[in-house]
Amino acid sequence: MRALILSWEYPPLIEGGLARHVRKLAENLAAQDVDVHVLVRGRDQDPAEEEAGGVVIHRVGEPERPRDLGEFVAWIEHMNSDMLAAGVEVGDRYDFDVVHGHDWLVASAGHHLANRFRAPFAVTIHATEYGRHQGWVDKHPQSYIHRVERWMANRAERVITCSAYMREHVADIYGLEESRVAVIPNGIDPSELVPVDDLDTLRGRFAEQHEKLVLLVGRLVYEKGFQLALEALPGLIERVGGVRFIVAGSGTAERELREQATQLGLDGHGTFLGWIGDDVLHSLYRIADLTVVPSIYEPFGLVALEAMASGCPCLVADTGGLREVVPNEDVGLRFRSRDPGSLSAMAERLLTDTELRDRLVAEASEHVLSFDWADVARQVGEVYRELARPPSLRSG
Repeated sequence: MRALILSWEYPPLIEGGLARHVRKLAENLAAQDVDVHVLVRGRDQDPAEEEAGGVVIHRVGEPERPRDLGEFVAWIEHMNSDMLAAGVEVGDRYDFDVVHGHDWLVASAGHHLANRFRAPFAVTIHATEYGRHQGWVDKHPQSYIHRVERWMANRAERVITCSAYMREHVADIYGLEESRVAVIPNGIDPSELVPVDDLDTLRGRFAEQHEKLVLLVGRLVYEKGFQLALEALPGLIERVGGVRFIVAGSGTAERELREQATQLGLDGHGTFLGWIGDDVLHSLYRIADLTVVPSIYEPFGLVALEAMASGCPCLVADTGGLREVVPNEDVGLRFRSRDPGSLSAMAERLLTDTELRDRLVAEASEHVLSFDWADVARQVGEVYRELARPPSLRSG
């Protein structure tokens, strides 16, 4: 079995969580005797081709991505043309049993390469433009991205989503039969959540020993709901006292969130860190008393898993894939989505009930083991083998 996986990012080029997802999936597939090739964009300093972690990586040189979304769409179209040309050359050297694209960013190249190789086309949809913008996809460039996603989903022989919530969502907005959509959750490797050495010194930068430290981490965009968490903080601080917060991440809503914090009188109670590396992020999970995931739209909820794996109690919105990551009160607590009052009350409960916190930490450490990358790769491999059969023998 030989698979060609397409992604717009792959380590060491990391834009977000997709790079890490594709790397862990590819390496675990390779460990299970799948011959994995990854076609990805690269930087000038990256080798055009190399083998790493049992995976053969083919890189297509591209200029730095533009920040303007309109320019970004044109840049993505150019990247797909370059990836298609490079993929044709790779296909001249190797026969592929399946082509697997990740999100709309590589849809065109993936579809055309699958056709050229006469191989089945699988796609993983990690999130949708419709979901990110709460259904407002009538204007460019959101309308363009939504059309590409619909086109991609309807041309793929199999669609993969990270949660049952996303399967229903994708099937509904793209008009798919749910039988064409496989649910395979994201994985987590707790051994990679390595903190810095001096956690006491790090914590001292943000809070006194007697204070409680609340962590908010992720892309600073509307759908992640950080505005709700900020709105909940003044009441929480007034009732509990000695509460500090950290906002770690960057994004288009950063300036607006900073202004909101100032208007709420929170400037003296917390810190906006901006973008941070993995070593600092993994350390923040270890020093925080609570991680809050207040998303309005959340296909999965990897931050919640990482927090739980790091021994940090977790409070999440009762929405989307977060319901599957935190299925009950044995591993974490959920608050009513879009309700700052509910968030504040549940956060108070977690910050003041030591027995509850200890129980959640203990149960969560076992719960995260069910999101194992080897099992994720096994399920994806089953999709590959199913698709590689003659159409008359396929079950879906």
